[in-house]
Amino acid sequence: MKSDGKYARGKQILSWAVLGIFVAGFFWGPIGVWTGPVLGAWFIGTQRVRRGFVWMMLLTFVPMAIGNWRKVPLTAPLAGLEALGWMLVASLAMVAPFVFYRATRAHLGGLLKTGLLETLSLPVAGAAVKMAALAWLPNQAVGFAYHGERLTPLLTELNREFGSVAVTFVVLWFAAIVVWMWNREFRGVRFAMGIAGFALIYFGATWYGAIRAKSGVSGSGAVLGWVCAGGVALLGAWALMDGMRQRRSWAGGGETLALLRSPASGSEVHLEGERGGEALVSASGERFPIRAGVPDFRTAEDLSGANGKYNHLYETIGGFYDDFQRVALALSGMNRDAYMTSYLGKLEIRPGDKVLETSVGTGLNFKYLPRGIRRYGLDLAWDMLVNCQENFRRWGMEGELFLGNAEKLPFAEESFDVVFHTGGINFFSDHGKAIREMIRVAKAGSLILIVDETEKHVKGTYEKIPYTREFYKGRDETVVAPVALVPTEMEEVRVESIFNGRLYALTFRKPRAGDGTGTTVREHAAAV
Repeated sequence: MKSDGKYARGKQILSWAVLGIFVAGFFWGPIGVWTGPVLGAWFIGTQRVRRGFVWMMLLTFVPMAIGNWRKVPLTAPLAGLEALGWMLVASLAMVAPFVFYRATRAHLGGLLKTGLLETLSLPVAGAAVKMAALAWLPNQAVGFAYHGERLTPLLTELNREFGSVAVTFVVLWFAAIVVWMWNREFRGVRFAMGIAGFALIYFGATWYGAIRAKSGVSGSGAVLGWVCAGGVALLGAWALMDGMRQRRSWAGGGETLALLRSPASGSEVHLEGERGGEALVSASGERFPIRAGVPDFRTAEDLSGANGKYNHLYETIGGFYDDFQRVALALSGMNRDAYMTSYLGKLEIRPGDKVLETSVGTGLNFKYLPRGIRRYGLDLAWDMLVNCQENFRRWGMEGELFLGNAEKLPFAEESFDVVFHTGGINFFSDHGKAIREMIRVAKAGSLILIVDETEKHVKGTYEKIPYTREFYKGRDETVVAPVALVPTEMEEVRVESIFNGRLYALTFRKPRAGDGTGTTVREHAAAV
């Protein structure tokens, strides 16, 4: 136990040290040139492509404009607009590689069966843009005269970023590798392969590119730039074809289709092709489109009231959700594996079971469940499911995901061997209906688990974070475990306070067939 405590303490100290390095990068250029691209690659990976592009443009252009405002000739409007225009172009040139990386990354994991190629999309795009900028700018009238001062914001900013084409490639590839390893929690052979590959490319590119390329894009810099430009074309084409394939083919098979029902009418659905993709269609003509392999069973009503309010929260934080939890636990010295197993260990799972998680979020819980199961997840937030798809890909898992309301599950009765829910039910529009739906789709005899934060955790954490506290203002109800909403015929009803009072875990069993109502056992925990 002492050794475990020392290990946890050491991990906590290391976490704070790494955080310190990234904070230092905001103030010291030699560190920032490495940590900045890492943060950029991580951030763009947490966002939808368009939203990520807008945010990164703002985060790049605004500081650049503020830092150079003294150089902008405000008394000469046209010259001032020209200066701002070139800063905007400079921002676009710096952001474009990250957007290409975000747009292609998810489609490159299966190419040649290696994860290495998904990391290459960032450096090849960055090197190609850098080469184009350095080759084009010297031949253009990029500067303009104002009181004898010649301003070249685009060339200045690009040169200041990373240096030569080769160094640009190395720095951006380092950033992509770090994010790649972070997403895989620095475990396994891939970590060693990533470090070895980075060392090889770093010393090779630095020697051949940064040292031998004296200036501009002459010599090796031009060669590397053109090779990377070709890489951009090849990787982009592959990602485009893979995206088209995903839009045209739903992963769900006949067995999954047999489980599905219209959440409104309860009627069976069948698969139909439609322009640009596929849809699930009920006998009454209801159509549920399939987006990127995920059937969408939501309606406008599902996104109203409390569900709509908190869905907006999760759509915003979906990309950060896992990472923020992971960082917070590491900095506090808490063991994340113990945190997850403190409630998932209550489930009764056998090999081959169909396991459904409502409000599946990013799918993190499935990482801690046995491998030999069939995974099904439903969530109201699209951003959460996008990240869940990426997590499944990273972990080598398969699973069926659905966009829908946990209060109206799109599944037939008694479809799943295991049904559970973690996080979210506290602020559903109709808690009781969500619980009854879990019972309906669970097989007889199944143990059902519901976990969420306690009032203590909501007040101590969510109501203190600047962004999330806005969603918790004016709450009408105190957070309590919904024991009173469990139907009286359920058996073995228990509620526990776990993980230092941060969570409650409510479990109950659906009566077995032929058991009648059985003996109902309610063990209420006080003040949970």
